[in-house]
Amino acid sequence: MRWLRCVTVLQVSVVVLMLGACASTVNKESAGEFLDNSMITAKVKSKLIDDPVTSAFSIKVESFKGIVQLSGFVSSEKEKIRAEQIARAVEGIKDVKNDLIIKGN
Repeated sequence: MRWLRCVTVLQVSVVVLMLGACASTVNKESAGEFLDNSMITAKVKSKLIDDPVTSAFSIKVESFKGIVQLSGFVSSEKEKIRAEQIARAVEGIKDVKNDLIIKGN
């Protein structure tokens, strides 16, 4: 009986450690967060491609813990604002960091 209790405690400990390894930290996403952020990035990029104002191929989209960062070079202030509007409209986003730079003429 004592042996069974030790095995049970060991199994529970292993499960707890495994679940802890899947948890997120400040600098690291959990597996679920990684998938969620990958979906967010794909949705934003897709909407940028579909939009006639934005040149999606010059806009880099990254997501981390629900925060989207837009970076790259755009042709106008209108394009910069539109890209941010598109990103903010995607479900699941907590915030958008618009680091787009307007190209000089």
